[in-house]
Amino acid sequence: MGKGFFQVPIAVNEEVKSYAPGSPERAAVAAAYKELFNAHTEVPMYINGKEVRTGNTRTMSPPHDHKHIVGEYHLAEKSHVDEAIAGALAARTEWAELPWEQRAGIFLKAAELIAGPYRAKINAATMIAQSKTVHQAEIDAACELIDFLRFNVQFMTDIYNEQPESTSGAWNRLEYRPLEGFIYAITPFNFTAIAANLPASCALMGNVVVWKPSDSQMLSAKIILDIFREAGVPDGVIQVIHGDPVMITDTCLASPDFSGLHFTGSTHVFKDLWKKIGENIHNYKTYPRIVGETGGKDFIIAHPSAPAQQVATAISRGAFEFQGQKCSAASRAYVPVSIWEDVKASVIKDVNSFKMGSPEDMSNFITAVIHEGSFDKLAKFIDQAKEDSNAEIIVGGGHDKSKGYFIEPTVIVTSDPKYTTMCTELFGPVMTVFVYEDQDWSKTLKLVDETSEYALTGAVLSTDRYAVQEATKALQNAAGNFYINDKPTGAVVGQQPFGGARASGTNDKAGSALNLLRWVSPRMIKETFVTPTDYRYPFLGE
Repeated sequence: MGKGFFQVPIAVNEEVKSYAPGSPERAAVAAAYKELFNAHTEVPMYINGKEVRTGNTRTMSPPHDHKHIVGEYHLAEKSHVDEAIAGALAARTEWAELPWEQRAGIFLKAAELIAGPYRAKINAATMIAQSKTVHQAEIDAACELIDFLRFNVQFMTDIYNEQPESTSGAWNRLEYRPLEGFIYAITPFNFTAIAANLPASCALMGNVVVWKPSDSQMLSAKIILDIFREAGVPDGVIQVIHGDPVMITDTCLASPDFSGLHFTGSTHVFKDLWKKIGENIHNYKTYPRIVGETGGKDFIIAHPSAPAQQVATAISRGAFEFQGQKCSAASRAYVPVSIWEDVKASVIKDVNSFKMGSPEDMSNFITAVIHEGSFDKLAKFIDQAKEDSNAEIIVGGGHDKSKGYFIEPTVIVTSDPKYTTMCTELFGPVMTVFVYEDQDWSKTLKLVDETSEYALTGAVLSTDRYAVQEATKALQNAAGNFYINDKPTGAVVGQQPFGGARASGTNDKAGSALNLLRWVSPRMIKETFVTPTDYRYPFLGE
């Protein structure tokens, strides 16, 4: 029962540490990396407050050193999924009735645990499991996750404060109830922050969650769970299941109590999930909420007025940070012929200056792609470009998986604006450039809009404000996050809510109140103070 109108701490974005040579944070993460890399970490499932080990395990290896084993994780049988669902539903009543400030306190504590005692460990785990550089790990596993947890609490109170008008005779109020049932969260490998936020944002609003992390992110997923447990997330509220994704998904979606899907991953998988939910719709107690952020074929378009060095830096950073394994990563660029030679020279210089190798060496800018399947796919497209007459690789093009899954950052120039790598999502360090005639600026904007099924992020670079306005209008449906004079990556929680439309997802904007609204079911309550005792209205008078 509430005993006050409580104000939560004002959310502020966590400061990104520098990890400069000689800094204490650099020494701390190096030590944590060494400890985790040389340890053998066992990752059990977590069901109803118990660590569950099945003996059916798979090993975990860093993508940059795939022959080295850092641990193992246990796989579920169907009975474990059934147990997780039942346990979540059993925990729901008490969790949903817990006063909101108690839920807020748990996740605010989790944010401070990450900011302090767990920072080096969660960053190191992300460097090992996902081959992120220390900078990419810091902005993801530490800062973005802290921001999600802090800002979501603030957004929750903003939502609760949205109330209808009342009169002297009647008091109108809205309750923002959690969904009736459980939510199924499926998270990707590429962002530790997303992996934590998908179940946590739902749980914050009073829901219970069955969470399936990515097989390629198990080490950092374990650290997330350790933090949630220490922060005080009650048993059964977030159940963690590993294993066969088809079996786990089919079991969750077959339950009449399935009430929502929170997903980040591939477009194809998300569409299949949506179809399966539709086929099961008559079995559910409620209409499930479906929230997904999927793929992208994100663009950079430069106007002839754009400074060449700015365009080149947007390409180098936007396409190649974290090996291009961001849903927002730039993978196609449109550059006018008048500045192309200068852009080309700068990009080649940048790429040739990149150091590539293990993230343990913090001077490396590029590390490995996530697994062999990704490596093989990327190598195939790169090798095909070497053979095609309408494509030229101007830098990069090498690949080697003998020790780690290393793909050289590669820039392809094509004479065909619909060349395969201009249209297909590759999810790796491959940028394809189409050079257009300056007078075709408006025509090229139309080309950008029509080339891809996706609409996640995009960027325009120009010093001509009329051109900026033209691009902003022409590309209004081509990107859910649109950047002017910047690269198309790096959305910050509370500043740039993230999500796209078309085949890129439901555009429910993670990092904003819009996403949290999907995980509540409002109940309108009207309380009348003086209740009528006569059915007759004045118009019935003689």
